[in-house]
Amino acid sequence: MRATEPTPGPAPATGPAPDPDRAHRRALDHLLSLQEPEGCWEGEMVWNTMLLSQYVVVCRVVGHELPQETRAAMTRHYRATVTPEGGWGLHPESGPSPYCTVLAHLALRLLGHPRDEVLCARSAAWLRDRPAAARALPTWGKLWLAVVGLHDYRAVNPLPPELFLLPRRLPVHPDRLYCHTRTIYQAMAHLYGTRFHHDLGHPLTEELRHDLLDTEQLGPPPPPRTQRRQLGTDAVVPPGRTLRAAFDILALYERRPPRRTRARALARCLERVTHEQHTTHDLGLSPVSSLLNILVLHASGADPKAVDRALAAVDHWRWEDTERGLRYAGARSQTWDTVFAVETLLARRTTAPDAAADAALRRACAYLNDAQITDNVPCPKTTARAPAAGGWCFSDPGHRWPVSDCTAEAAAALLHAAAHHPDVPVPDTRRLRQATAFLLHRQNRDGGFGSYEPRRGSRLLEAANPSEMFSRCMVEDSYTECTGSALVALAELRRLHGRAHREAVARSVRRAARFLLRTQCRDGSWRAAWGVNRIYGTLFAVRGLRAAGAPPAHPQLVRAAHWLHTVQRADGGWGEHHRGCTEDRYAEHPDSQPVSTAWALLALLQLTGPETESVRAGVRWLCERQAPDGSWRQEAVTGVFFGTAMLDYRRYADYFPCWALGAHLAALDGPAHR
Repeated sequence: MRATEPTPGPAPATGPAPDPDRAHRRALDHLLSLQEPEGCWEGEMVWNTMLLSQYVVVCRVVGHELPQETRAAMTRHYRATVTPEGGWGLHPESGPSPYCTVLAHLALRLLGHPRDEVLCARSAAWLRDRPAAARALPTWGKLWLAVVGLHDYRAVNPLPPELFLLPRRLPVHPDRLYCHTRTIYQAMAHLYGTRFHHDLGHPLTEELRHDLLDTEQLGPPPPPRTQRRQLGTDAVVPPGRTLRAAFDILALYERRPPRRTRARALARCLERVTHEQHTTHDLGLSPVSSLLNILVLHASGADPKAVDRALAAVDHWRWEDTERGLRYAGARSQTWDTVFAVETLLARRTTAPDAAADAALRRACAYLNDAQITDNVPCPKTTARAPAAGGWCFSDPGHRWPVSDCTAEAAAALLHAAAHHPDVPVPDTRRLRQATAFLLHRQNRDGGFGSYEPRRGSRLLEAANPSEMFSRCMVEDSYTECTGSALVALAELRRLHGRAHREAVARSVRRAARFLLRTQCRDGSWRAAWGVNRIYGTLFAVRGLRAAGAPPAHPQLVRAAHWLHTVQRADGGWGEHHRGCTEDRYAEHPDSQPVSTAWALLALLQLTGPETESVRAGVRWLCERQAPDGSWRQEAVTGVFFGTAMLDYRRYADYFPCWALGAHLAALDGPAHR
């Protein structure tokens, strides 16, 4: 869809006013119906078919036979997600991606589909129409083709494992990279360093070469250096001149690397991969890295039982239903969805008893309390792990990679629930102090907060980004959302006893508030790194600054409110297009969206109160767009990571609009409006 410029504010309302109280009740009942038996909420985080395709490849390489019903369910997902052009996209709103389409075509053939089957024939035809076809994939794609013997490792940008032997004090050591990046590349470097490949056999290999690397149409393969530099439409961040020169130098080194040095480097990468599998219970930081880890284990001759165990663990990320078949999500979101569901339940506390909501709240808080990590991973120096004790993961505690904003929102939700509900116990003080220490460790020198870790490397490392597909993926940074969430939690945590504790938290709060005030954009909005985009960032900045004590009349909060008014659409809602994430601007979506509208309302309710025309129009829009079952239909992606990877968080439309309605009603019920 085309991104447009902001439209004027809402037109005057006509017709009978909808009933926000009734809409909120329906939304709350719908949300309660979605709670899982263990007390959490979770919705699928929708990305693309990449992980499913890679899973199929891994199964073939390690010799795991997929049952026929599993193959059918996987095929159903490919059918449900194929684009009209015959390919597969990088996210739900994108057109075909050569990278995803090549992997999907490969996976479909490995699932047993003949080359003339409709899905395979159409994807092969679409790829043949692309310049250079599969030869122009980003490095990640070329590496996966090399693993199955369809691409020359010499034509892959070098990933020398020797980088992990560098002294850790050097500013270019991989341990200074963002944790997702270094866990992915420690596995890729091992595969590249061993030149591991699996023979798919005849005639499948020849057929795939014809479909993906048609030499009759493209001619013979060019020299490896030329192939390395061939990039298609997926390469949104092509290597610069300096990085290309570095690749050329490393390619010369790769012609004859010292055997002993290479052996030590491979052993170091294998040690890191093994440590990651062990400390995460074989889940890995994400399925992206865990699938690569399984290939490394297999390639290194690990016990087949260990490989099978690691492959079975990948089902932790599995989703399946009748409509969309079997696929793998990029992450699980139990903690993240649950903390916002708790805040939604707390948004409007009335005197009337609500047994169902109260019971749901107690179960959710019990789940969150049990989800906190209370110990550190063993031998953390092996993979440069930051302290984990006191944190909460984005998902459940199983993979033991806690995050700052998840920790902040979980601690805040538990404290808010205990303060407003007599049946929710106050969290244990020792655990709260652990959570405080965890958060303070993630604060950067500039006052902002990182996600998994504080920033370790210079932003200049972004110029060495080898992925070609993603931006802002090389180093941790200070993020608006993480900083805003941390302020919401620290505002509660600073009330704990102990002078030293209070002073440390107070200093952190002052620094974080200064960071947010300093990073506001000229138009009054804030950039986001994990959501789409300026409305999301502005919400978290507003929440954080208000929690830190900034009044609504603060000049920069007044600017934020004005900006939200200016980007409200004529129908009363708000809608933001994901294109703004890659173009570093606000980009209006062609249609108002319930999640964007809820984010804007939650921010405005803290800035202008419940009775401005903008707020009333936004509430009216939500009420009028609500389905009879209390839900809303979200038609645009809502999340992003690595700068360019768009995500659809399926539960956002179930709690954010309900939270906004509840907060609006609570504000109307407040002392100033009685």
